[in-house]
Amino acid sequence: MSNRRSAFLLAGTGSGCGKTTVTLGLLTVFKRRGLCVQPFKVGPDYLDTAWHSTVSGIASRNLDSFMLPEPTLNALFCEHVADCDVAVIEGVMGLFDGYGTDPDYCSSAALAKQLGVAVILLVDGKAVSTSIAATVMGFQHFDPQLPIAGVIVNRVNSDSHFQLLKHAIERYCALPVLGYVPTTPGVALPERQLGLVTARESVVEASSWHDFAGRLEQTLDIDQLLTLSQVTTLPAGQMPPLPEAVAGTGLTLALAFDEAFNFYYPDNLDLLERAGVHIVRFSPLRDRQLPDCQMLWLGGGYPELHARALSENTPMLEAVRAAHRRDVAIYAECGGLMYLGTALRDAGGEEWPMANVIPGLSVMGNKLTRFGYCEARATQQTLLASAGETLRGHEFHYSDFTAQTAAVLDCHKTRDGEVLKRWQGGWQGGWQVGNTFASYLHLHFAQRPQMLNHWFAAARSAQ
Repeated sequence: MSNRRSAFLLAGTGSGCGKTTVTLGLLTVFKRRGLCVQPFKVGPDYLDTAWHSTVSGIASRNLDSFMLPEPTLNALFCEHVADCDVAVIEGVMGLFDGYGTDPDYCSSAALAKQLGVAVILLVDGKAVSTSIAATVMGFQHFDPQLPIAGVIVNRVNSDSHFQLLKHAIERYCALPVLGYVPTTPGVALPERQLGLVTARESVVEASSWHDFAGRLEQTLDIDQLLTLSQVTTLPAGQMPPLPEAVAGTGLTLALAFDEAFNFYYPDNLDLLERAGVHIVRFSPLRDRQLPDCQMLWLGGGYPELHARALSENTPMLEAVRAAHRRDVAIYAECGGLMYLGTALRDAGGEEWPMANVIPGLSVMGNKLTRFGYCEARATQQTLLASAGETLRGHEFHYSDFTAQTAAVLDCHKTRDGEVLKRWQGGWQGGWQVGNTFASYLHLHFAQRPQMLNHWFAAARSAQ
């Protein structure tokens, strides 16, 4: 990278402090300046990256330290920033929050050190004055190996208040304060129980974000931000062995992509295409037939919000059943699993018939059934893993799936070196029926790209 390239991680003091909104504002600022931006998100979240992509026009990438070995994550990061002017990494939760109490495992702080990028700390300025310096100082000294390059103060509505906060931070913490973010009506992101409403569902008012960016250019020192975050070297990385470039040649993947199914890591799609797979998108909501294909992927999303429309599109349900009968290699994650079940019972208690490929009932609840990272060991040959192989992934679901067939994954969660007491001994999940595999687990294929060879072999066996 040249000396004029910048990369920084926007960290927060905790969840809900405004990281996503400020990230989107900064992405818009950089676009208005004619800079080539590359957005990233720490961790497995699909919703924030979708908003990044919508506002910036560039596919946002997930940097997940649990699913991806360090050399792999570094290699992907280097690849995606190679041609950009500025990389903006949105942190996850608070700066030192990770998987358990170890601040160096799966946290924003650990990733910033791994990548060698500047940390910009976003702090809340509402209803506080000098005490804000104590908050910043705590983050500043918690990990002396992590230099915080600068501070941005959120939710400040007057310059006089900001000057008070700025003086306190710079006096007691000796850190540059890059400016403040005013409370701006019209740019708050809509939310629901599972997090943000997806960018596909919400009307994205470009004018609102441009107005917000205009205000940020007046209240933030953008030039100083870019200067403080300049990088001259990139972290060393190396991708693991990939499937041969011709491994997927001649195979077509039908990808479910609409308001009900849209949770996909772009890196996963890239890996499939590099292996020669041809990807064709379709909508289980509106299309009446599947594209001609040997592979089918039903990703995560919100099928429960579209249960009636999905259920009433009987030609598509029959097309999916027919694909299963002729051994199309079908893979489903979370929402895709719910669609492949016999029926889906929504939050109102009404049941909607689904594809009935994986016999079982999905039932929506009012609290998280299971949340977070886990490891899953295959107990038999599956579409993505042989017996004994382990997959690392993430679960986040309010539904529960009661299957009528035996599970094929032994799952467990280990935090701070101990199996979580709530799931002592683990649990079972994932179902393989014929050439179809479905589970609640969201996976990043780059953790072991060779897993795709199992999928390709299954697809070719049906040709």
